[in-house]
Amino acid sequence: MKIGFESTSEADLVVLGSLGEQFILWEWVTALLGYSLQVDPFNQPNVTEAKERTGALLSTWNDGKVPQYKPSFSNDLLSIYSSSTSQTLGGQLKDFLNLESHYIAIMAYLSRGIDESAPELREVIAGKSGKGTTFGWGPRFLHSTGQFHKGGQHNGAFLQITGDNKSDLSIPHQNFSFHTLLMAQALGDGQALADRKFPLVRIHLKEREAGLALLLEELRKI
Repeated sequence: MKIGFESTSEADLVVLGSLGEQFILWEWVTALLGYSLQVDPFNQPNVTEAKERTGALLSTWNDGKVPQYKPSFSNDLLSIYSSSTSQTLGGQLKDFLNLESHYIAIMAYLSRGIDESAPELREVIAGKSGKGTTFGWGPRFLHSTGQFHKGGQHNGAFLQITGDNKSDLSIPHQNFSFHTLLMAQALGDGQALADRKFPLVRIHLKEREAGLALLLEELRKI
């Protein structure tokens, strides 16, 4: 690996190396910067918290099924769980966009490669809200931006998107399925956000493709 300083219009530092060398270098740089900022780069307390809350929910769902929660709005394609009292889908979405926050995080507990229209929500919501908007596939984001969501500045608003599955798989030696596990991860993280008084809305898709299409249509009308 070669590291050199160059006075050019493009960069002051040039790092040349293989992919593996780049990984090792920047992992070290991250650790050293964390130390200098008095931040433990190896500590992820809120990642652990999400796992613990997931386990706690699964232990209380004795029948291995997700409990039925009362939505604030529901139709044939989706249900919304929020503090809004609006009885229309557009009103629910408008109330979410008006929540006070510095940024919006969309957390989609769906399937990458199948629910292909889901990432479009980021661009539409960013345009309508005028706020920085992120998109993450759940539960994978819990090990990266999930730490920032709960451990960072208290200035975010969060949109969880969950959905029904046409097929499900059981987990050997457990009384719950993969769908139940995924829902526990979403609801557990939702609990952690709610306990910190973050603005939080969950949209559950009864029909995923049609539900996403309806969401995008209604958001674009706002």
